[in-house]
Amino acid sequence: MTVPVLKSLLDSYPNIKITVLTKEFLKPIFEGLDNVSIHVADVKGRHRGINGLWKLYKELKTLRINAVADLHNVLRTNVLKQFFRLNGIPFVQIDKGRIEKKALSREKNKVLVPLRTTHQRYVDVFDKLGYPFSLPEANFIRKKELSDKALEIVGRNSMKWLGIAPFAAFSGKMYPLDLMQKVIQQLNNTGKYKIFMFGGGNKEKEILKAWENKYQDCVNIIGKLSFDDELAIISNLDLMLSMDSGNAHLAAMFGIPTITLWGVTHPYAGFYPYGQDPDNALLSDRNVYPLIPTSIYGNKFPKGYEIVMETIDPDLVLDKVNQLLN
Repeated sequence: MTVPVLKSLLDSYPNIKITVLTKEFLKPIFEGLDNVSIHVADVKGRHRGINGLWKLYKELKTLRINAVADLHNVLRTNVLKQFFRLNGIPFVQIDKGRIEKKALSREKNKVLVPLRTTHQRYVDVFDKLGYPFSLPEANFIRKKELSDKALEIVGRNSMKWLGIAPFAAFSGKMYPLDLMQKVIQQLNNTGKYKIFMFGGGNKEKEILKAWENKYQDCVNIIGKLSFDDELAIISNLDLMLSMDSGNAHLAAMFGIPTITLWGVTHPYAGFYPYGQDPDNALLSDRNVYPLIPTSIYGNKFPKGYEIVMETIDPDLVLDKVNQLLN
């Protein structure tokens, strides 16, 4: 979600240099941005613990950083904040809006109103650092070129390319697999779409492998390509169908039309994919499950709310996919 914000910042201030502190795995996400370099945080290795964070600070200090925008605001960055303040370097942290998010997700006296988007909260950090700018409704990074290895997997054809990311970190925001399989089966039967299925982990890989074997126009991506190659495929899709999860944001930063399915979470919390039509969000029925959203991240829900996404009819998903691809 930081990518369109950083791109817009650089559009407004083309002469600044940005160093993104992140994990090694995530480096490819930022490769479409000019004037951006990566400094890897090895939080499980040399940067682990207080001593490791001190080492990390000393590495960052050599880069002659003028200001720090903390878009994460977690324990590790709070420690780094103290180190940077020793040298008088401005350090502004994101306001996550915890109080209003708690009001949005609580059971009693719920305040159901749209909150400030996470993208805008990022913009606010730079504003406080002295770099004000406006975030456009659409400011996407360019597509990535497909490598020879990626082309071997996806092939070359005239079919529309549809990405499907059926998994999420928490069960409360994952569409039931039997319903997702019905959607995939119907889409496959049209003969119009090449369907690329994304996920991670051995369990998810086995599920997608079984669907790949069963449905002619489906391709399981897990374990076949590097993350960089997966991003390249995502950037060349005609449409992404995703949960409220990371794959939706990966597609959105390239401007790919993205349909999102929402369970116990809700777009009002501020995590809606950047630049997407609000009509592309298919929500669980709050008339049946009025406590939605029960949490911000999908990890908490009362008994009986495990099945909220069954209220999203597969035909509704199919209609939305066909509408956007045709």
